[in-house]
Amino acid sequence: MPDNNTKAPETRRVYIDYNATTPLKPEVKAAMIADMEVYGNASSMHASGRLAHARVEQARNAVEKLLGAAAGTVVFTSGGSESNNTVFQTMRSLASNPDGSPLPSGRNEFIITAIEHPCVLNSALYLQSLGFKVTFLSVDEYGKIKIDELKKALSDKTLLVSIMAANNEIGTVQDIKTITALAKAAGAWMHTDAVQAVGKIPLNVEDLGVDYLTMSAHKIYGPKGTGGLYIKKGAPLFPLIHGGHQEDGLRAGTYNNLGILGLGKAAAIAAGELEKYGREISALRNRLRDGLTAAIPNIKINGHPIDVLPNTLNVSFPGAEGEAILLSMDIKGIEASTGSACASGSLEPSHVLLAIGVGPELAHGSIRFSLGWGITAEDIDYIIGTLPPIIARLRAMSSL
Repeated sequence: MPDNNTKAPETRRVYIDYNATTPLKPEVKAAMIADMEVYGNASSMHASGRLAHARVEQARNAVEKLLGAAAGTVVFTSGGSESNNTVFQTMRSLASNPDGSPLPSGRNEFIITAIEHPCVLNSALYLQSLGFKVTFLSVDEYGKIKIDELKKALSDKTLLVSIMAANNEIGTVQDIKTITALAKAAGAWMHTDAVQAVGKIPLNVEDLGVDYLTMSAHKIYGPKGTGGLYIKKGAPLFPLIHGGHQEDGLRAGTYNNLGILGLGKAAAIAAGELEKYGREISALRNRLRDGLTAAIPNIKINGHPIDVLPNTLNVSFPGAEGEAILLSMDIKGIEASTGSACASGSLEPSHVLLAIGVGPELAHGSIRFSLGWGITAEDIDYIIGTLPPIIARLRAMSSL
């Protein structure tokens, strides 16, 4: 006779895809709800407009404090993709003939890495299609750029060096300060896509020396559709969106008051939690890494063992296919990723994993776990207990 008192195994929901996006922090949500009453156009001169403008400037100040930036150096955008495109199109304008082709003399060469986010990669590829020279730096097995290769690529023709601060898939953190010093010594402008790094590791734009830095609200528990671009004083910037006078003429369009206010609140919170975040989230990440390594034979941890974001763990499972792993985990309530959210739906293996030497089959069997506030030790233990039988079952079914 079946035991009617036997309970079904527990299934819990564990969201562990924080590099794709983060939920609104309760404090951010509350602030945004309160600020819904601040409906004035921040460009208007009447009392409602002045109040909205003051809130926008408070948010700008909070973002600048998080970045260690001087006052008036952050422009609000719709997010990382717009910010990155603005920098690349600014450089194109500096080095282009009226028809958009590169000037025959002067600086007209770009340097990026092979593991950049698609919005940087595709911006560079577009410029390459117009005739600009683009150098794609290779990386080592951990995702670090090769400094000697950068030195060889730099020349008096280099216009822009754009290297991400931390990789969105494997979490590897680059030495942006050293890279910037080399770029500036060669007379080039320096940009870093820091969307995944801001709010997770300490960053100070003055210390790094960069000319441009990109960040996004929805990666730091703020709203989607809002971001920021730091522009060092004296660095050129041509608007990507033309229109009104907003942002000193650098980014036209009516201010997204609510999104900007949410970004400001999220930035202020992140600035006060950096140390705690690094300590607590990295401890959970290490718990997951060590637990999976002990429970599942023959797995590979991708990314740098030390210079890595405290929240990111990328694991390859030979003999199991990533999408099948993902769907099997989803049935058990575990929400992770096979790579960048911007590449979801693509059948191609991760360009990041291929760049660090992971073969196509192994790259297809890789999962990115990205942690954040809200993840508990119990959640981590649930994953460690749930994943081994999934991998064993998929390996038994696989012909790999």
